[in-house]
Amino acid sequence: MPPNALENLARIGQLKVEPRNNAEVQRMLDMARTRLADAQISRLSAEGRFTSAYNAAHAAALAALRWHGYRSENRYTVFQCLTHTLNWPAHQWRALDMAHQKRNLAEYEGYLEIEESHIAQLCALVTNLIRDVENVVSTTL
Repeated sequence: MPPNALENLARIGQLKVEPRNNAEVQRMLDMARTRLADAQISRLSAEGRFTSAYNAAHAAALAALRWHGYRSENRYTVFQCLTHTLNWPAHQWRALDMAHQKRNLAEYEGYLEIEESHIAQLCALVTNLIRDVENVVSTTL
């Protein structure tokens, strides 16, 4: 991680500096795990499972950002910062950005067309995201 990347984002107003709160980080991870489990309940609608998987991704990515002492009110920025908080390559966080775009279409235009394979891929990516956040949190205690 470039040492000043998150600081630079804070300087230009994309992030807010906020002291780490370990309890909050753990609550966000718990929320991510719960929402991921919800996303894997086959009797739920595809829309409900997608939304749960997306919300799990956001909670885990926000936990990583909060662990580093920052917060963002912009969901896109939370995902984009995974490059700096977890050293995620662009193709991984961009997959979450694509889910974010689908979520926005659903929330703001009432349009969501989602395939089962997309939900499965998102769940797999979120599983990796949660694991990576847990690893960062556990190695820096």
